[in-house]
Amino acid sequence: MIYFDNAATTMQKPPEVARAVAQAINQFGGVGRGAHDAALSADMAVYIARKRIAQLLGAPSAKHVAFMLNVTEALNAVISGLLRAGDHAVTTAASHNSVLRPLYRKQDEEGVGLSILPVAPDGSISYEEFDALFTPQTKLAVVTHASNLTGDVYDIARMARIAHEHGALICVDAAQTAGVYPLCMAECGVDILAFTGHKGLMGPQGTGGLCLAEGIDLPHYNVGGSGTHSYDRQHPLFLPERLEAGTLNAHGIAGLSEGVAFIQNVGVSAVCAHEKALAQRFAQSARAISGVRLYGGGAADSVGIVALNVADVDSSVVSDVLSRDFGICTRPGAHCAPLMHEALGTSEQGAVRFSFGYFNTEAEVDEGIQALSQIAASIA
Repeated sequence: MIYFDNAATTMQKPPEVARAVAQAINQFGGVGRGAHDAALSADMAVYIARKRIAQLLGAPSAKHVAFMLNVTEALNAVISGLLRAGDHAVTTAASHNSVLRPLYRKQDEEGVGLSILPVAPDGSISYEEFDALFTPQTKLAVVTHASNLTGDVYDIARMARIAHEHGALICVDAAQTAGVYPLCMAECGVDILAFTGHKGLMGPQGTGGLCLAEGIDLPHYNVGGSGTHSYDRQHPLFLPERLEAGTLNAHGIAGLSEGVAFIQNVGVSAVCAHEKALAQRFAQSARAISGVRLYGGGAADSVGIVALNVADVDSSVVSDVLSRDFGICTRPGAHCAPLMHEALGTSEQGAVRFSFGYFNTEAEVDEGIQALSQIAASIA
């Protein structure tokens, strides 16, 4: 099997990740639920994970990292917590449904205003048009750092400056960049950063969360058991417990911590350079194949994703052939990015996404190109 579906989830992970999960399952008690060795082991593992993520993503400290199930839950917590009737929000057409659907719900159920920046057919956006979307009522901008469909990377530092000039907060969806693209939320001026653990951070599924800048006040999303202040009527207000209710997935977080440690040892820049080199090698050859059409590339930079179609063949058919006849795993269809497909003109056909990971090789890329060439030739 050749796995080119790393934008969905990284399947090949450092062996330390699985070992940490197995060890945690056999040795951990509940996080914050006791002073015995098993509970303290879980406490320490979660604290180390917070610290590593804060260091990797530029959060102020470990307490500014709150764990949740995934980036979708994290984005729901932000959008649900910060927007009220009469507020206005801004996003872009590059957003995933994890951003769009919570915003649509606020718009439909509470009358929150919403403006969506269009994306050009080449995947690029206009920052001047982004600026023009803000109103005196704009409270929050929620933007994706990199398109999960094309891999185009957007200038979040510039978008943060624009949002702050209008008195709004900015939340960045870093699902496709955390761990695979240099990212420091402090240097970029990002107020809230949502991450998922099972993609570029190489952790298990069911892990993710939020990083908050200093002074950002985000209301509770869930309330309940916290392990502390049990006689209080209200959930604790201090971070990170403020944003965490119920027993944490310490087993998964222990694995995530090892994934982050691996990235820190290798270096994000090295991971990024490797994945981009593979994507560029693939894209350069794919463009030369008759009948193959690539999408995106209009932004100043990109991550290791290539989206394409073969003539007018449905993307699911091409992806099925790649899997069945060549053992190559890709992702077809709509990718939970409906507005991006409208911009690219692929709403009906979808697109076949090749997304490269740190453990992919040039030889695998070349096998992918050979398979794509044979598929294109068979329908010519």
